[in-house]
Amino acid sequence: MRRISAPAGFLMLLLLMPAAVAGQAQNDQGLGHALDEMDKASENFRSTEADFVWQQYTSLVKETDTQKGKIYFRKAGDEIQMAVEVTDPYPKNVLLSGGKLELFTPRTNQMTVYDVEKNRAEFEAFLVLGFGGGGHSMLKSFDVKYLGTEKVNDLETSKLDLTPKSAKIRNTFEHIVLWIDLARGISVRQQLFQPGGDYRLADYSDFRINAKLPDSAFKLKTNAKTVTQTMTPHD
Repeated sequence: MRRISAPAGFLMLLLLMPAAVAGQAQNDQGLGHALDEMDKASENFRSTEADFVWQQYTSLVKETDTQKGKIYFRKAGDEIQMAVEVTDPYPKNVLLSGGKLELFTPRTNQMTVYDVEKNRAEFEAFLVLGFGGGGHSMLKSFDVKYLGTEKVNDLETSKLDLTPKSAKIRNTFEHIVLWIDLARGISVRQQLFQPGGDYRLADYSDFRINAKLPDSAFKLKTNAKTVTQTMTPHD
């Protein structure tokens, strides 16, 4: 093997360093720009409505389950509320508000209520990713890497990789990839990776930003015969 003399090796390092430094500077600039755009969107955020397609991949059986529907976010005082209306393949409704996560299944007329007040900050950290949450505020809960730009449905996006700082959260989601629409500072695609190779890929489209949302979107259509079960998640 040919050995490189010390002067030649040092010269090679000098030649490589500018490219490495420039690449890091571009990454830092790209990340800063994406976080700044998310901050701007957060400052002006009142509500968001969008269509979604969720694909849940289960590695053990190598199968993908797909759900479609609408998702709603709105600012209510100091919190951001979320409502989900799954329309396909089976109706299902989810509401996160006031420290409670409610899941209602019309087919069985059953509702499960999870008390998440104790872990509210952790739930909201995931809730507002790209939907009303600031960019730089993510740095409190996640280590964020810039993965460059990528086209998603003809939209120019910044691709960010988030690793939860909390070990407890990493047991549920090892890392999350966000595609942030640079023009609007919102997430148009998310991929949440779970231990063992499972993941959820979520695509969002047909956004209505800061439009007035009906209160009915944030109310579950239960009735007197609805069976309700309350659960408290364990630490």
